[in-house]
Amino acid sequence: MRKIYYILLCTIVLVACKKGKADFTIAGILTDSTFGQPFSGATVSLYEVPAGGGTNSLVGQMTTNANGAYSFTFPRDQAESYVLTSDKNNYFPLEETIYFSDLTIEEDNIRNFSTTAKAWVRLRFVNQAPADPTDLLRYLKQSGKVGCSECHTTEEQFLSGIVDTVIRCATDGNTTFSYFYDVIGASDQGIKSANAVAFDTTEILLNY
Repeated sequence: MRKIYYILLCTIVLVACKKGKADFTIAGILTDSTFGQPFSGATVSLYEVPAGGGTNSLVGQMTTNANGAYSFTFPRDQAESYVLTSDKNNYFPLEETIYFSDLTIEEDNIRNFSTTAKAWVRLRFVNQAPADPTDLLRYLKQSGKVGCSECHTTEEQFLSGIVDTVIRCATDGNTTFSYFYDVIGASDQGIKSANAVAFDTTEILLNY
């Protein structure tokens, strides 16, 4: 009987130790959606967000292979979530949150993400001979990337009087950037647009 108890105790201890040392694996494929191909050569980092607050800690960092694949295996510690980021020159960075409660130790946790190539638009507005010194131009972005620090605002913008100015902003490569414009008090209004070429700067000129 004592031998049976001893075997049961050892089994419980072994199971508990195995469970305590269980690892998470987060893996997947990153895609360059601008060109419809694997997002290779990108630096991918995984950070742990501690439960209850505190400083995020780096779990690991790697470079995606030719297939855009990444993988991290790490101890299952109590955390609130994990943040996966990617960085590659001339591409918009990724920042994706993966919650601890959504992860399992039973199999790989597959998380596939995509990003886009950057393009830039050079918005040039010229009004060197206004019909009235108080000429007022109103314009509002209609299409183009939103929500990034380099992106053009989605709020109405105004330019008055003599104008020859340039505004440069980023958007998704190989997509249309456009805005609606209206010269207040005049009949001059319309849409200006252009295809923003990936990795390049495209000018959109408005003379009014």
